[in-house]
Amino acid sequence: MSLLKYQIFVKVVEVGSLTKVGEMLKLTQSAISHAISGLEHELGLTLLIRSRSGIKLTDNGERLLHHFKEIIQLNEKLHQEVALIKGLEIGTVRIGTFSSVSIQWLPRLLKEYHDQFPLIEAKLLDGNYHEIENWIVSGEVDFGFVNAPTQEGLEVIPLKNDRMLCILPSNHVLREQSIIRLEQIVDLPFIMPVAGCDIDVLRIFSQHKLSPKIQYEVEDDHAIMSMVQHGLGVSILPEMILSQTQYDLCIRPLDGEHSRSIGIAAVSFKNVSPAAKKFIDFIAARVDKL
Repeated sequence: MSLLKYQIFVKVVEVGSLTKVGEMLKLTQSAISHAISGLEHELGLTLLIRSRSGIKLTDNGERLLHHFKEIIQLNEKLHQEVALIKGLEIGTVRIGTFSSVSIQWLPRLLKEYHDQFPLIEAKLLDGNYHEIENWIVSGEVDFGFVNAPTQEGLEVIPLKNDRMLCILPSNHVLREQSIIRLEQIVDLPFIMPVAGCDIDVLRIFSQHKLSPKIQYEVEDDHAIMSMVQHGLGVSILPEMILSQTQYDLCIRPLDGEHSRSIGIAAVSFKNVSPAAKKFIDFIAARVDKL
């Protein structure tokens, strides 16, 4: 069986369109369809259901998808090992990341890494904490930036404790306070960050046996900052997100030590590809300078 057929199948499942995959791989839709049909014929199984509404995995396709991904990853790792033997540093590294890391760390890290290892390509998947952990487990990414503690079965390298800070409208009555106590904001309209950061915020309130008065639940950090600026409520966000904000806000530390723990996670650091290991070592050595 051809490795290309596995790659096409996995890409079709990820993208959900034969036409788009054809454009990405510079192949005709007919060639993509023929590759999928050929794979199904060789296996004697139907893997995809094609309809006007789109593409759906069959139960057999669902069971085999992970194995196809593993074969593709092992092939990539094999090529990287061969390259190392020959004295070359090549390969592709797939990294799961969330917004504040993508904005604050990765531009500089990627530039320095590419300058040092120009033949190693980095591909980024941006998501929330839960999505990144699932991508690591499923093999969608080689490793990812996470908020520790993570789900069981992942190895984690701690990188940074990122303070959680309170944000208020710039003209808020609490602006004169140098530190904000949770009791001072617990009854105020609260804008809850969702899709990951809510874990950090709820943990903080839970530690004090308090519950915020949630007025809005918003995923986008910039939307939260804009809503606070316009007086729609208060919120709590990580310092990395707020470090270069252009919004007119009152930003204050919370009473006590409250932070999120950013790290790098993988299923097994011992078994990651050579290119991924180089990138992990590169990040760990430079994170304190960021």
